[in-house]
Amino acid sequence: MALLESKSLALGTGMPPISLKDTHGNPFNSHTQNGPKGILVAFTCNHCPYAIAVWPRLIKLARDAESKGIQTVAINPNIHPHYPDDSPEAMGQKVTEWDIPFPYLIDKKQSVAKAFDAQCTPDIYLLNHEHCLVYHGRIDDNWQDESQVTREELRIAMDALSQDQPIPDKQYPSKTNEKTVIKYRPMHTHYRKYHLAKTDSEA
Repeated sequence: MALLESKSLALGTGMPPISLKDTHGNPFNSHTQNGPKGILVAFTCNHCPYAIAVWPRLIKLARDAESKGIQTVAINPNIHPHYPDDSPEAMGQKVTEWDIPFPYLIDKKQSVAKAFDAQCTPDIYLLNHEHCLVYHGRIDDNWQDESQVTREELRIAMDALSQDQPIPDKQYPSKTNEKTVIKYRPMHTHYRKYHLAKTDSEA
């Protein structure tokens, strides 16, 4: 099956602010709750197999990111009656079940996902303290099997950001299949923006 890629964005792009509520109803605002070094933003959900596979890695990375001055937030734009596993209630259950140590935000109107032009779950954005994009790519080089990972690209970018070092320009996009893209409403208007990867290779 052909894969769909996250959209290519120029590094250094100023990204939109985030103002959403988490599963407990607590507001989050990226202007006031950024880490001193920046913020890691992950558009994700509960039901996508790609997202499920990397949730444990994202949680571990977030714990490490906090010690490096980088805040983490996850944002679920797949709030839809057809996907009960992604309801706010189900999100809250996952926060408890997985012991998620960062805000899991509800993007019910999909406004933040659209502003970021997020395409897939997960779609990863690492921003510096000025809210400019410094990394937009996959978490590592093997989403299916963590034991086979040889290069943790997001961790490399986070370490560089925390140490004020250059972040590699070569970044590989996140990928997903046609059935696990972000469920934008209405689908037909946003589907034209999807980038079809002409390969069946692993994400």
